[in-house]
Amino acid sequence: MDLELVQRVQEGDKKAFDVLILKYQQRIVHVITGFVHDPVEALDVAQEAFIKAYRAIPNFRGDSAFYTWLYRIAINTAKNHLTARARRPPAMDVDALDATNYYDAPELKEFETPESNLISNELERAIQQAIQDLPEDTATAIRLREFEGMSYEEIAQVMDCPIGTVRSRIFRAREAIEKQITEIMSEEE
Repeated sequence: MDLELVQRVQEGDKKAFDVLILKYQQRIVHVITGFVHDPVEALDVAQEAFIKAYRAIPNFRGDSAFYTWLYRIAINTAKNHLTARARRPPAMDVDALDATNYYDAPELKEFETPESNLISNELERAIQQAIQDLPEDTATAIRLREFEGMSYEEIAQVMDCPIGTVRSRIFRAREAIEKQITEIMSEEE
């Protein structure tokens, strides 16, 4: 179905691209959020990725799945955004209006015990920190595998590397994450 839609877009049917956006928008935003942690920025980067994909779609030959091709564009757009952001001077983190919005957000309200939330938060922080500390290619591989559910073959296509390289990157990432978790658990005891 994706190939039919791509062919329609290549023939000038803009509505076919809208269908592709609707199909993949949430997944693309989720992938980008793994790199760009601000949800508003992630939406902007996702929009930029879709614009790049639309401009590049005449060159899409179908050598890989459309999904894989689009993910590669999204990852590259996120990396470029982070590089550009690093060059900009820092801005204020949160203003008073944003703080009020965070307080009222229903998804931030807690329903579990403080102890379980503390452990869960520490564990999540440890995992995120372990992923951030990894080399970029290793972090990308583990994000695509664990958060996006991509197969090793798909990851190899997205990252344009041999499948053996993907396997070793994921293995190293899992080792690093396990080490972080073990350290936290030993501190708790």
